[in-house]
Amino acid sequence: MTTYTDKGPKPDGGRFLCFDHVTFWVGNAKQAASFYITRFGFEPLGYAGLETNSRKVVKHAVKQNKIVFVFVSAYEPGNTEIGDHLVKHGDGTKDIAFEVDDLGVIIKRAKQRGAKLVRDIWEEEDEFGKVRFAVVQTFGDTTHTFVERGKYRGIFLPGFKPPLEGPDPLVKLLPPVGLNFIDHTVGNQPDLQMESVAAWYEKTLMFHRFWSVDDSQIHTEYSALRSIVMTNYEETVKIPINEPANGKKKSQIQEYVEYYGGAGIQHIALNTDDIITAIRNLRARGLNFLTIPDSYYDILRQRLKESKVQIKEDLKVLQELQILIDYDDNGYLLQIFSKNVQDRPTVFIEVIQRHNHNGFGAGNFKSLFEAIELDQGKRGNL
Repeated sequence: MTTYTDKGPKPDGGRFLCFDHVTFWVGNAKQAASFYITRFGFEPLGYAGLETNSRKVVKHAVKQNKIVFVFVSAYEPGNTEIGDHLVKHGDGTKDIAFEVDDLGVIIKRAKQRGAKLVRDIWEEEDEFGKVRFAVVQTFGDTTHTFVERGKYRGIFLPGFKPPLEGPDPLVKLLPPVGLNFIDHTVGNQPDLQMESVAAWYEKTLMFHRFWSVDDSQIHTEYSALRSIVMTNYEETVKIPINEPANGKKKSQIQEYVEYYGGAGIQHIALNTDDIITAIRNLRARGLNFLTIPDSYYDILRQRLKESKVQIKEDLKVLQELQILIDYDDNGYLLQIFSKNVQDRPTVFIEVIQRHNHNGFGAGNFKSLFEAIELDQGKRGNL
C-alpha cells in the first residue's frame, strides 16, 4: 500500500467542492427509486416527467442527508441513447456529478488540457434561481457533470418538482438508516487501463494520487487487483480506479467488466457515523450483504492483540453483523458490502465508517474477494 503526500500544484481557481449526485440510467426509474427508498432508507426528493414538461425522459431523485441518487428512464420507444446503453450495460451508473465553485475556470482549464466535452457550459433557471452545468467524458461511457449552484434555493435542480405521490405509510414504519454522504465511488477498468485513466484525472482535472495498492498486496488464491485512488486538491472527492491482475481464475473486477460491457462505476461507498445501527436497520429492511466467514474474526482478534489501535465497537456485534475492520497505528475503519443491486453482477453499495483512517480497506480486500468469489462460484463465473 502506498500513500501519496504530493498534491501537485494548487489549481488557480475552480474548486471541486464535493460529490453532488449520482445518476443511474435504468429500465424503470420509478421502481428503481422505490428500491432505494425501501431497502436503503432514502426519501423521495424530486420528480421530472410528463407532468413537469419533461417529455423524453423521467427522473426520480431520492435523498438521504447529503446523498442524492437520480434514476433516469426513457419515455419514448425510439430513445436509442438510453436504450443502447441499457442493452450494453444494464441498469448502472451513468454519471458522477461534482459541485464546483467556478465552472468557467474548470471548463476552460479542462479544455486546454484535452478534455472531451459531452456538453459545454449551459444554464437552467426556474423560480428558485439559476444553476450552471457542463459534462465531460471520463472512462468508458461514464461522464462527470459539474454543477455550479450559486444561490439556487430549489429542492434539487431546475426542472425538478416535489414528488407527485405522498410518503408511503408502510415505508415510514421501517427503521431509519443514517447514511450521511458519498465517501467515494469506484471505477473498474479493463486490464492495463488503470494508469491511463489515473493520468486523465491528473492532467484534465488536476486531481492527484492519494493511495494505491498492487496485486502483490491484494490477492487471493484465485484473483487479484490493482487500485489507484484519485482525488481533488482539497481531497473532498475520491475515486478509486481498479483493474484486474492475473490470477488462477477470473477476478471480480474482470467479471464486472465483462457483464457491464467495459469500464464503469462498480460501487458507491456511503459514509455513516454509526455503522452498527445502519447495518442493523438495513438488514431489517431486507437488504442482503456479502457473507464473511467466522475465521476472519478469529484471525482479526489475534492481530488486534498486537496492535496499538483500540476498536470502540463490540467485536461480537461486528461479527454478528459481518462488518469488516481495517486499521493502522492511527485509527481504523469499518465497512460492509451489499450484494449486487441488480441481476447483472455489476453495481453494489458499500457502507463505511471511519475512525481517523483514510484508507480503503486494503486489509479487508482478501476477505472481500473471498466472499465475492463464493458468490461468483454460485454464478459459475469464477
